[in-house]
Amino acid sequence: MMNSKKEKILKIKKDLGDELVILTHHYQRKEIVEIGDHQGDSFALSQKAALDTKARFIVFCGVHFMAESAAILAQPHQTVQIPDEEAGCWMADMADIYVVDKAWREIISIVGEVVVPMVYMNCDSALKAFCGRHGGIVCTSSNSSAAFKWGFSQRDKILFLPDQHLGRNTANQMGIPPEKMIVWDPGKPLGGNTIESIKKASVILWDGYCLVHTRFKTEHINKMRNKFPEAKIVVHPECTREVVGLADAVGSTSFIVKYVDEAPLGSTIIIGTEINLIERLALQYQDKNIMALHHSLCPNMFKINLKNLLQTLENIGQINIISVDDEIKKDACKALYRMLDL
Repeated sequence: MMNSKKEKILKIKKDLGDELVILTHHYQRKEIVEIGDHQGDSFALSQKAALDTKARFIVFCGVHFMAESAAILAQPHQTVQIPDEEAGCWMADMADIYVVDKAWREIISIVGEVVVPMVYMNCDSALKAFCGRHGGIVCTSSNSSAAFKWGFSQRDKILFLPDQHLGRNTANQMGIPPEKMIVWDPGKPLGGNTIESIKKASVILWDGYCLVHTRFKTEHINKMRNKFPEAKIVVHPECTREVVGLADAVGSTSFIVKYVDEAPLGSTIIIGTEINLIERLALQYQDKNIMALHHSLCPNMFKINLKNLLQTLENIGQINIISVDDEIKKDACKALYRMLDL
């Protein structure tokens, strides 16, 4: 028997027709994904909604920075809402704009105007705007290597925010030696570095990380290798370099989905990412053995449920509206469009 909340949601969807589009991130729970119009990575979802000229209402089932990205790209007639405004992102919160601005001024005072800021999509709109104002670029986990190449074509150094692990894994992939990378801890003088190490560094990594992906440890990989020696292990690049180094493949959520889809029938695939995506893949590809490297749930993604989605749809265009200041939107778009031009 269909859940009454789901029935009401589907009724509202039918009534609104093309005027409504519901976006669901890969990490959403199964019952939310089943209701959505589009499923995928955050930026790709925002692009799809913005290109949908018939849609007046965009409801983003994800976390706050994702809905902000949709609001940045949205057309003037489109309103963006999120079912739970408290669905934030710990990693995004680790790079407060005022602290970043202070660190930026400190770094520039030491090395001069030779640094390009680069922000991972998983950050708030103010940080994207900061990046746009200072000649920088946004990247995703899919195009970080291309963004790095662009960054080094512009200036000598990259300040990468907010995820140190994606930054380090990308730099490793490009052959940048460890001694050319430093981590900037904003709670310490000079970010915990020396003036000499700051001058020497090619990549300055902000001390941020994803709690979901740093739960995966090398012992998890070793245990699964011993138990399933025939298995392939694929992980997200927000994992530590040690975990990435032991995996068979590394890539974004969309990469992981494609990896599973293209694997031969009967394959055993062990995945290191958010558990909701893994469980859905296991249900979808029952002709393959899909397992989690370790159980890791994103509690912020899990805040979106049928109850608050229904409440949002019952108050369409009225509650939990995500708006971005025009000046911030203009500067954020500079960094986003640089990425799109890659």
